[in-house]
Amino acid sequence: MPDLPAIRPATFADAQAIYQLVKSRPNELVPRPVSDILFNTDRFLVAESAGRLVGTVAWSILPELEPSVNPSFELQSLCVAPDLQRQGLGRRLVAAALDRIRPLRPHQVIVLTFAPDFFGKLGFVRVDKRTLVYKLYRGCIHCAKYESPFTCPEIAMVLDHV
Repeated sequence: MPDLPAIRPATFADAQAIYQLVKSRPNELVPRPVSDILFNTDRFLVAESAGRLVGTVAWSILPELEPSVNPSFELQSLCVAPDLQRQGLGRRLVAAALDRIRPLRPHQVIVLTFAPDFFGKLGFVRVDKRTLVYKLYRGCIHCAKYESPFTCPEIAMVLDHV
């Protein structure tokens, strides 16, 4: 049985491989420029197997009017190489990201996803996008893929008990 890919914090040297992995999934993920990956390297985890980057996940802190009361985070750029999908690596990446986020005591963790069944198995529940105003304002309003956050086909989901 092959060794499980190791999950570790990303380094600056991983930026190009993260970029390529995310870019390889244009129908499922919003692309991220290399500069954005570099600026947020401390918020990425990667999975590596035999020297090859085979998965990634990132998180961002969502702005709130009173962040000390209801801090929210968003999981982003969850991606697993096609040849390693359906082997538990995505689940391990999400768990590792939640382990990094949990000490900050988030009120909730959100995802916008085309894989609601996957996230549902991890405890996330569907919510109306209009309940995520700060996410929509911060990120979705600038998305070049869809005309409006409300016409975007991604499903909004929340994990309240982090």
